[in-house]
Amino acid sequence: MADDNIRGRAGDDGADGDDGGIRTFPFPVELSVGGVGMRVGPMGADPTWHSAASPHRVHRIDFHVVMLFSEGLVRHMVDFAEYRATAGDLLWIRPGQVHRFSESDEYRGTVLTMQPGFLPRATVEETGLYRYDLPPLLRPDGARLAGLRDSLDQLRREYEDTATLPPGLHTAVLRHSLTAFLLRLAHLAANSAEAARRQADTTFTLFRDAVEEDFATNHSVSAYADALGYSRRTLVRAVRAATGETPKGFIDKRVVLEAKRLLAHTDLPIGRVGAAVGFPDAANFSKFFQQHTDLTPAAFRAEMR
Repeated sequence: MADDNIRGRAGDDGADGDDGGIRTFPFPVELSVGGVGMRVGPMGADPTWHSAASPHRVHRIDFHVVMLFSEGLVRHMVDFAEYRATAGDLLWIRPGQVHRFSESDEYRGTVLTMQPGFLPRATVEETGLYRYDLPPLLRPDGARLAGLRDSLDQLRREYEDTATLPPGLHTAVLRHSLTAFLLRLAHLAANSAEAARRQADTTFTLFRDAVEEDFATNHSVSAYADALGYSRRTLVRAVRAATGETPKGFIDKRVVLEAKRLLAHTDLPIGRVGAAVGFPDAANFSKFFQQHTDLTPAAFRAEMR
């Protein structure tokens, strides 16, 4: 695989949104070959999704990014954790995660970007595209790395070959090639029988997806159970088996993560941060946040800065 360049641009660490929030970049369909829901290749001179802002400022994306590095050391921040990647490592960033490219590091490797909707729902679930419990940084051994490289190279060749197949068939082949790569990647990410079993747990999967959709407005375990058609007891068993925690703990952890993102990476007033995660009353939000972090929202923001 050729060494491809992924380079950061200059900027600062402030929020990157017009309203003081965290800027979210959509998938650049207009930049993809044939307007399909994926891209693969070098991230270099083209604007990718960063045409309007510096990529080392914190931002979100509403699509997946998988980077396979050919050289390192590279530092990349994803949701308050700095990951250090080197040659042969992969970094998988999922929709909604706050991340930032390092200003000083030179990224080299191959980059895959994709919309979840490009693949059928069954494939999305099978490949774990929304497994936010899995770590972003993956370190395959020699044999698995060789398989991933070969699969990604094949996907890239199919993506760039627009001459030998009609558009509809070209898209179908891309979906098959992308699925093959993602299945290898998912196998690496879910590297234990327990992780694979959790992924297969339909009850937890539905609960996890519902929380991701509604955590900003719904903090009630009973409301989620009713909406999904499960008893509260069934939901408790499924979430405990998959995560080791209660449904309420799972919901609260997601709310706290979003609150931390907004406090650390935006200048939104604390009251607006609370409202954004389902607490219209600022005092209640401060009490909730302190219970889960041992810091007031103001103290956490000051510590991060």
